[in-house]
Amino acid sequence: MGRATTAWAVVYAGFGLACALSGKPPLYLGSAPGPSTLGWGVAGVGAVAALACGAVTRYGLRPASRVLLWVVCALAGIAAFGLLMDVITLVFGQGVDNGVAAAHHALAATGVPLLAATARSGRRPPAAPVAQAPSAAPGPVQLAACAGTAAFLPYAAMKLLWASGGTFAGMTGEEMLAISQRNGASGIWLTLESWGLDGTVLLAALGVFLLWGLVRPWGQVFPRWTPWLRGRRVPRWLPLAPALIGAATLAPYGVFGVGYVTLATAGVVTMRRGDFHSSSDALLVAWIGMVAFAVYGVALIVAARSYWLRTRSTRRTHVDAE
Repeated sequence: MGRATTAWAVVYAGFGLACALSGKPPLYLGSAPGPSTLGWGVAGVGAVAALACGAVTRYGLRPASRVLLWVVCALAGIAAFGLLMDVITLVFGQGVDNGVAAAHHALAATGVPLLAATARSGRRPPAAPVAQAPSAAPGPVQLAACAGTAAFLPYAAMKLLWASGGTFAGMTGEEMLAISQRNGASGIWLTLESWGLDGTVLLAALGVFLLWGLVRPWGQVFPRWTPWLRGRRVPRWLPLAPALIGAATLAPYGVFGVGYVTLATAGVVTMRRGDFHSSSDALLVAWIGMVAFAVYGVALIVAARSYWLRTRSTRRTHVDAE
């Protein structure tokens, strides 16, 4: 694992160096590019990760190396912010907003599990793992899943109303369709709209399915209709990877968004109307969207943590005599 993480660190440092020398920013804030000098920061993070991994490979995992690995892991997680949005625009749009930034998001996200696994590698007890039986999450965690599900209902209703040709917040379905076409929506997106469906509602439904799979026992075993996998345990990374990506994107986006619309409602900041006919219409839609993302994102964090703890393999401390 240390060597694999070292290889990632070298690639990550090289990517940052290439961005710095070519003048291409590796990070964007919305549609605004960040300074190209951030490439030197990316290169520095990769260099620190490479040095820490090299020390682990040569001398074993020491406290100082573990701290460095966790720090770099946190920085890589922050740098991966926006990966989910890249995936969505890649599926439903003509392509990602910026190829360099999208590559940076994907590369940083790849490093998070590698760095975390390397930082934890020295804590594995020398004993055989025993998988725990599938179990449901505690009651409070399931209540969080209920809240995350309910938060998406107004959002889904708003989107489906537009997709079916209705009017909400002063915008008709025809106007929203024209905006999607102007923004370069893909054929898949426009076809769904013509059927009265909305792509983000389908993604929200998948997100709710993932959320409940994390808190219910059926999310830990493959269903009966999978002939080759029936009854087998679901690999932990399969639900946890999209859960962590979704939580790392939606939770901060929604929480900061709720803070911004709160300030806009109080008149502290001005809400730009964008494609809407008035700032009040834009504010109404922003409230619905940001509350949905914030509540669901926090619920996903809670559910993912519960799933992680409930699916950890216990360790035998002795072997029973027979």
